[in-house]
Amino acid sequence: MSDSQTTALPLGRCLVLGMGITGDAVAAALVRRGFAVVVVDDHPSPAQRARAESLGVELVEAPTVDRLRHLVEASTALFPSPGIPEHHALFAASSSAGVPILSEFDLARAWDDRPVLAVTGTNGKTTVTTMVTDMVNAGGRRGVMAGNTELPLVSAIDDPTADVFVVEASSFRLGHTQRFEPGVATWLNFADDHLDVHASLQTYERAKARIWDHLPEFGLAIANADDPVVMRNVVPANRTTSFSVRKPVGYHVAAGLLVTDEGVALVPVDDLPRKLPHDVANALAGAATAIAGGVPVDVVRSVLRRFNQLPHRVQLVAESGGVRWYDDSKATAPHATESALRGFDSVVLIAGGRNKGLDLSPMGRELDRIRAVIAIGDAAGEVHDVFAPRRPVVVAASMPEAVEAAEQLARPGDAVLLSPGCASFDWYDSYAQRGDAFAAAVRDLLEVGRP
Repeated sequence: MSDSQTTALPLGRCLVLGMGITGDAVAAALVRRGFAVVVVDDHPSPAQRARAESLGVELVEAPTVDRLRHLVEASTALFPSPGIPEHHALFAASSSAGVPILSEFDLARAWDDRPVLAVTGTNGKTTVTTMVTDMVNAGGRRGVMAGNTELPLVSAIDDPTADVFVVEASSFRLGHTQRFEPGVATWLNFADDHLDVHASLQTYERAKARIWDHLPEFGLAIANADDPVVMRNVVPANRTTSFSVRKPVGYHVAAGLLVTDEGVALVPVDDLPRKLPHDVANALAGAATAIAGGVPVDVVRSVLRRFNQLPHRVQLVAESGGVRWYDDSKATAPHATESALRGFDSVVLIAGGRNKGLDLSPMGRELDRIRAVIAIGDAAGEVHDVFAPRRPVVVAASMPEAVEAAEQLARPGDAVLLSPGCASFDWYDSYAQRGDAFAAAVRDLLEVGRP
């Protein structure tokens, strides 16, 4: 860490909003480096109260707007946790007082100069960052995945054995970052999402675009050439390459082969463990990111051939009577459901949950692929309105009921696809818990209903 980097951050008395995983990590990192820290949390748990006490920081619970304004005015920097809605009073207080908002990325940049490969996008971030991390490790360096994971980047930099940080860069983090300088910055895609947090679709797009605002001179931007929103945010001054599943540009598919932007053959599409359109796009993006990050091409080829998808992402959980059952619980926005549907010819779709303030109609764009729909959760009525009367719609009051209804509607050759297009927090604590409940209900039904 250079002196210029340290003094560039206006740190003195720091205010952290939220005592979740990232807020805890930011507070702990600041305390270890001798800064005064105050934490604000509107609904702290007993464990979070104990954690604040163990760190020796003041925890202010559910302050009034006036109290929060005074806390902001007494601070030199604010660190809102990812996912804090942009209408929170902290942001107005920051603007009024002229106190800068920073993120954990700003701290990591100031305190560490090891290589960073960053990935953003509405969909596929975790898959691609996991793939790239595997490639870095297979190439002989120690890659650590951080950011929008269980390991914030500001904590990851405490590991002296890490050679490269592969960062999942969510809009929640990017939008609060003053200056992010990854050596490689990949933007996978853009679609309506997170309008329960971002003030508008425009602010969400702008937050994503910040990944390219401050690339170093040697840095490389990697853009999805098939996404017009991504492409309109390309910065002309940056070194840029692209990937595409539709066009012969950048990293693309030619004669059934994945090839680099220089025409070097990687692997046949048929050699990928999964070959849905979004799987191919993720493979191209992951290969481009890893190769730009210094991973040898032969290592990239090897990982592409063996890398399988993560759980709850169009994951096959059972097959019986000519019907396949897939868990795509990670699809928490309509565009993700739309993407999943493109991989099948005939689907019984299970969709719904807690809407994040989004228009659910994109789920209906692949109507020709849908035999019937099972609507679940708080948004069941909205899902019904998207599809009825064009397709049969059944409203289910539980996951086992949804699975039973799907079995009645499915025909041999169909896929039953849990791809909710909504968050899980009406019935479940996480998308993973929802996916596990679906898989359990499917297995229970098939064991009972089929010899």
